[in-house]
Amino acid sequence: MPTIDVSFRIDGEKMPADHGYQTLSAISRLVPSIHSDSTCGIFPVNGVNIGNRFILLNERSRLVFRLSHEKLPELLKLAGKKILISECQLRIGIPEVFALKPSSHLKSRLVTIKGFMEPEPFLEAAVRQLSEMGINGKPALALRASQRSASAETSCQYIRRTLRVKDKEIVGYAMIVESLTAEESILLQEKGIGGRRRMGCGLFVPYKRKQ
Repeated sequence: MPTIDVSFRIDGEKMPADHGYQTLSAISRLVPSIHSDSTCGIFPVNGVNIGNRFILLNERSRLVFRLSHEKLPELLKLAGKKILISECQLRIGIPEVFALKPSSHLKSRLVTIKGFMEPEPFLEAAVRQLSEMGINGKPALALRASQRSASAETSCQYIRRTLRVKDKEIVGYAMIVESLTAEESILLQEKGIGGRRRMGCGLFVPYKRKQ
């Protein structure tokens, strides 16, 4: 069952910056099977931060799903539909479908692992998950741009993010995994690390390493 990315253009003015849980709820009302499908991933919608915990949508804003190609027909029901996220009305456009591409360097904006919030234990837990999948790449917590050249690493340098689920804040970190084979890269993109994939967590994409 090949895994694919399905990218819908999304039209609207703005939406909350932290919208993973609300997006899942809105999508599940239109495609109920998404709610119980833990293998499905829903990427955060991209936009421009305008303050007050909102992002401004633009022509590059997309609602992207990662899931088995067999579930594509059901997902196509979303095209043309309207959803409401925190009183922001959005219209979902026509989708494009993309195959996963291998890359030796992958990154995730936010990985959450239940029970692990401090950097060192968190990274150890991520290493264990990679090992269980048979992936021998080199994982690391992503550093803030101003800290990448620093010699001493402290927890405040890592890109730490939170995800609000109802009345709880879930803590996680941005991650990179390097030195992957093509097979390992595809596997990591398919499986991810940690949980809450339908809320935008643990989803990896290729990136170019800055020298």
